Amino acid sequence: MDETIQLAHGAGGRMSAILTEQVLRPILGNPILDRMHDGAVLDMGGKIAFTTDSYVVAPRFFPGGSIGRLAVCGTVNDLAMTGAEARYLSLSLILEEGLAVEELKRVLRDVRAAADEAGVSIVTGDTKVVGHGACDGIYINTAGVGKILEGADIAPQNIRPGMDVIVSGFLGDHAATITAARHGLKLPEAIRSDAAPLSGLVKEMLRAVPEIACMRDPTRGGAAATLNELAAQSGTGILLDEELLPVRPEVEGVCELLGFEPLYLANEGKLIAFVPTEKTETLLKVMHAHPYGKEARRIGAVTDKAPGQVAMKTALGGIRIVDMPTGSLVPRIC
Repeated sequence: MDETIQLAHGAGGRMSAILTEQVLRPILGNPILDRMHDGAVLDMGGKIAFTTDSYVVAPRFFPGGSIGRLAVCGTVNDLAMTGAEARYLSLSLILEEGLAVEELKRVLRDVRAAADEAGVSIVTGDTKVVGHGACDGIYINTAGVGKILEGADIAPQNIRPGMDVIVSGFLGDHAATITAARHGLKLPEAIRSDAAPLSGLVKEMLRAVPEIACMRDPTRGGAAATLNELAAQSGTGILLDEELLPVRPEVEGVCELLGFEPLYLANEGKLIAFVPTEKTETLLKVMHAHPYGKEARRIGAVTDKAPGQVAMKTALGGIRIVDMPTGSLVPRIC
């Protein structure tokens, strides 16, 4: 096969057939996908969750991940935040004319590795080739379905005063990595994208503490956007403690250099959970035993004061409001 995709959009089914048979199936193949039907027939029982998302990140490859790993992890994590264990994903590719086939294979190998880690199967999809300049190399859309875990009841409306706010690890790693890569900054080894599938961690969390009220992955807009959304949806106040926020010194350095605030930077392998205070220690013990939760900690509490607002106790002892971010600090981070 040619080393670049030579045909522009409108080239017809032959290009899709070549891509499918020579590139996609050899890397992503499984018994369901290999049937090559117009859709996948899935074996699902009980309540299911369904989500979809699109990925346009630039650059396509970065320390700790790629657009391929990001696409799988992002969709798996959206399902996990509903209390569902992801089972099946679709994968649709929009490819720019001239994209090197070896680069496409590299993305697909990352897709396969992330799917295998998450325990999900790519069961259906689509490929389109568009003209040069119509997209930036490759865009990906994924949709996913998963089965709701027994006993899970995850919703913002379940958040109540007297609950603790837990974060699963360091904040801002992903956006700091993308930003540094774009600006040509030399990255310390510690700064890598945190893109990771969280379904295994969530399963262990819910098994130990089914009383978890709500979970959310703080992606675009970071923890600040996520917490403001949840405060508004639940009609509660949230008070954070600045001294408890987990941020790597290297990420703080990037933020100081570029004028960012870690609370507003996106993450792709972290979650925020709300849990009754009496269950906090049990939950943290379980999270610390998992690779993607070993840095988990309590960062604040839910209150009945200032409903709909997020505030933070500063290191100096004062209180400041954590506003909803306006605009996008770092565009195209996912």
